[in-house]
Amino acid sequence: MIRRKARDIERFAGMGHFMAEIERRGYQVVENGGQIVIFCNRAPIRWLTRPAVAHS
Repeated sequence: MIRRKARDIERFAGMGHFMAEIERRGYQVVENGGQIVIFCNRAPIRWLTRPAVAHS
């Protein structure tokens, strides 16, 4: 697992290139609060908490 700032990924590689590489390798990635978390394997992700409910 690797964590990076989304703006750094955009600046160094570009989000399109980054996402193409994620897909090529079969990795999974999530974004939260401007942070990108890359799971460097193909194992399923199991959330241990329920997603937050969005309030309008």
